[in-house]
Amino acid sequence: MDPRPIDVHHLGRERVICCWQAGDVLIDPGPGSSCSSLLEQLDGARPRALLLTHIHLDHAGASGALVRQWPDLEVHVHEVGAPHMADPKKLVASATRLYGEDMGRLWGEIVPVPEANLRVLAGGEDVHGFRVAHTPGHAPHHVSYLHEESGWAFVGDVAGVRIPPSSFVAAPTPPPDVDLEAWDESIDAVAAWGPTALGLTHFGRVDDVFAHLAALKDRLTGWATLARELDEAGFVEEVRREIAAQADEPTAAAFDQASPPDQLYAGLRRYWRRRDEG
Repeated sequence: MDPRPIDVHHLGRERVICCWQAGDVLIDPGPGSSCSSLLEQLDGARPRALLLTHIHLDHAGASGALVRQWPDLEVHVHEVGAPHMADPKKLVASATRLYGEDMGRLWGEIVPVPEANLRVLAGGEDVHGFRVAHTPGHAPHHVSYLHEESGWAFVGDVAGVRIPPSSFVAAPTPPPDVDLEAWDESIDAVAAWGPTALGLTHFGRVDDVFAHLAALKDRLTGWATLARELDEAGFVEEVRREIAAQADEPTAAAFDQASPPDQLYAGLRRYWRRRDEG
């Protein structure tokens, strides 16, 4: 049976954040603000484990609330991100600098995950029928999971954003830790698995795996160049123009919510500053 996509309807909108269910495992449960929607759609099904691709709130924010719901729930996360799941104060402070007064509305309650529930990953493990790879670039603590039974790769943000029915592939580059060189290697690592499909958190199943990954590489290069050459307003205008050319209005709005262009610019400008400073 193929893994099941669960649209958590972030802020009431479809096709923004997808939690994946493979048997009794959930990959990227989404934010706390969408936890009630996720629980409703699980309809009493009790997972034994969460597999987190990374700790950004749109992917992992509901983890602590789900452990509160099921106290024996395992939470698998990269070793760099694990301390921030146990004590999210720094994570919340960093996100608050980015989102300000919108924090509660966007992400809901951020509940710590008890250390006893954390299962710390470095890459190379096999957990609950999934192969784990460390795939930095979007974030240094990002991992991806290959589901051995289906051949699907669950790739968080390292394989980009694609909102159906559009085939446009966006590159999610928010601050603070974008690393384009590491990201390029991570895309190659995902491709080397030869997955039968990609499971994107933003949003859904991708069957044309290698064309999709090639398009993402091109987009990363192109948008990095735009961020080098344009100011924020010019970058945001160009990104929205590109997306609008290949997506209807509701789909473009989902792209904008899943990967806000001003944040893409901020992450790429930070990348260039680090490069320029050596």
